[in-house]
Amino acid sequence: MEKADFYKTLEVARNASEREIKKSYRRLAMKYHPDRNTGNTDAEEKFKEIQEAYAILSDEQKRSAYDQFGHAGVDQSMGGGRGHGGDSFSDVFGDVFGDIFGGGGGGRSQVTRGADLRYNLDLSLEEAVSGMETKIKIPTSVSCTSCKGTGSKSGKSSVCSSCAGHGQVRMQQGMFSVQQTCPTCRGTGSQINDPCGKCRGTGKTKEQKTLSVKIPAGVDTGDRIRLGGEGEAGEHGGPSGDLYVQVNVRNHAIFTRDGANLYCDMPISFATAALGGELEVPTLTGKVKLKVPSETQTGKLFRLRGKGVKPVRGGPVGDLMCRVNVETPVSLTSEQKALVEQLEASFKTGGTTHHPQEHSWLDGVKSFFDKIKS
Repeated sequence: MEKADFYKTLEVARNASEREIKKSYRRLAMKYHPDRNTGNTDAEEKFKEIQEAYAILSDEQKRSAYDQFGHAGVDQSMGGGRGHGGDSFSDVFGDVFGDIFGGGGGGRSQVTRGADLRYNLDLSLEEAVSGMETKIKIPTSVSCTSCKGTGSKSGKSSVCSSCAGHGQVRMQQGMFSVQQTCPTCRGTGSQINDPCGKCRGTGKTKEQKTLSVKIPAGVDTGDRIRLGGEGEAGEHGGPSGDLYVQVNVRNHAIFTRDGANLYCDMPISFATAALGGELEVPTLTGKVKLKVPSETQTGKLFRLRGKGVKPVRGGPVGDLMCRVNVETPVSLTSEQKALVEQLEASFKTGGTTHHPQEHSWLDGVKSFFDKIKS
């Protein structure tokens, strides 16, 4: 039976480029692969024809002989039988799927982007609110200056003995071939026989570099600042990764932050709460005066507008919320205790006027127990 024309088998023109041949081969191999056509003998036969055609047309010398003499010019190089050329069944399987798993083609160095790094930066509330510029030191991998990143003293390398320069090794399991990165050369296809003494053949050295980081005003815990290209060095000329500065704002002795607003607890004396007065209140930009009206109760909030934080992503400046906490006097002298008792006695003569919340609460408790009894 006369063999079909290899160009027609691969559905390409006779002047097709190597890239066009390979592209068509992969498409047809995927279409007629036995794993995708279980039990279909016609598909299996077609797959073998495609494999044989590609084994010839992908080899420059064999293709030239085929173009001049036809099948007669390549039958000897094919070993007298179809499907027994330069690529075995498992080789074709690897060639079809190799690129998906990082293989297929021959030990070329893979350009890889460097890893991103993270740096945790602790800030005080004042620093976070006002912004600042600071210097940080980070450990990182950089290209070895001694061997210029090659990992070799001489700057030269040899073909890997484990994978013959392919960068991949294959393990045959029945009709299937499992392909993985060569553990000897790590996929580069080459070996270093004279490793650099400084980087020990890795092409990288560890260094500490100092960077200046500008912290914008208004940052908060969880915000990240990206420094492009300041991460780990890339592989084989690949770009460096990025450095992400992770912000953490420490707890403040006076203020707590909630978005753009600040909160603080403000203890006041019983006399100030009852009679009113004027207090000095701290803010992040200095002290301000706050008027406390008479009869102020614990828990009351006073708002100081514009004394909070301007958000880093824009928006109005927040407020400072001062929460009143009426402080009970301690360590009273005998004379002071007597005065308090006199004051308390005077309150009782006034009915509920002086303690409205207390009497309201007692009335609620009485009503609650009355309902239980009934």
